[in-house]
Amino acid sequence: MKITYILFLLPLLLSSCIEIIDDLSIHSDGTGTFKYSINLSSSKLKVNSILSLDSLDGKKVPDLAEIEAKITEFKNLLSQEPGISMVKTDLNTSDFILKISIDFNSISQLQSGIKSVLIRLGKEKDQYAIEEDWISWDGKTLNREIPSAVTSKVKSFEYSEMDLLKSGTYTSITRFDKPILKTSNSNCKLNPSRTASMLQVNTYDLKLNNSLIENAITLTP
Repeated sequence: MKITYILFLLPLLLSSCIEIIDDLSIHSDGTGTFKYSINLSSSKLKVNSILSLDSLDGKKVPDLAEIEAKITEFKNLLSQEPGISMVKTDLNTSDFILKISIDFNSISQLQSGIKSVLIRLGKEKDQYAIEEDWISWDGKTLNREIPSAVTSKVKSFEYSEMDLLKSGTYTSITRFDKPILKTSNSNCKLNPSRTASMLQVNTYDLKLNNSLIENAITLTP
């Protein structure tokens, strides 16, 4: 089972119309909350048909009990990581919506905790992609990008799957206590108070250029 399957369930989920939202809140003291949601409600008939199979493309298709067990294992292991608390997971098996929420003491502990758990749950060949940094925070500027473990899966899609990618979206939201001074991504949108930013791309564009969601966000002094 691929490491990306455990957190993002990508081998199953990205074969359907998908909406992904990552929502990061950072307070002035460095603590915060990370929320991640995957919504497959518009493709639940397709997902149900996939789950009814024994295998797909030569690989075993897990049943709902196995999926729920992996999500619970991820939650339990992450709850034990330093600086991590209040890990919550919710899988709606009727509409196929997965929600994850994590409180953290620092961005570095959030990243380290997720890396540690995914490496423990995954295979050796996946570790290099997971070990890469995808977020950093120095108290003034936050740098964000999509982990290569996710973009590599998107790039592996065949031409026949392009319509699915074109109908999917990836949204990245970042919230702060202080106003934002500037952002490096010209497509980034700010709320009226400039305390939150949003980037949204469809997964087809992301396949062509995974830097579309990259962003450096600098706060006012």
